[in-house]
Amino acid sequence: MSIKTYNKLVRDRIPEIIDADGKRCIAEALSNEEYLRLLDYKLDEELAEYQESKSLEELADLLEVIQAVVKARGWTMEELERVRAEKAAERGGFEKKILLKEVWE
Repeated sequence: MSIKTYNKLVRDRIPEIIDADGKRCIAEALSNEEYLRLLDYKLDEELAEYQESKSLEELADLLEVIQAVVKARGWTMEELERVRAEKAAERGGFEKKILLKEVWE
């Protein structure tokens, strides 16, 4: 039997799925502080996976982690959307595909 070490944050049902596949795993619940630290790391991981694949599935994974971060930090998705909308109203979105090349001061 080979053992593969991960030490990474995974979705809630992953240990159950591993068990159902006839494998064994060791998992533990994290402290809030460690959870937030690993969520921040997971954001980087999921963004890198999206950047490599450009797939909708990886973008969905990134959104799932963003939602987890929002909740873990005590915010709501409604608050996140409000802040996003305020910034879009003030500074615009990205629909016009503008590349800023230079600014003279």
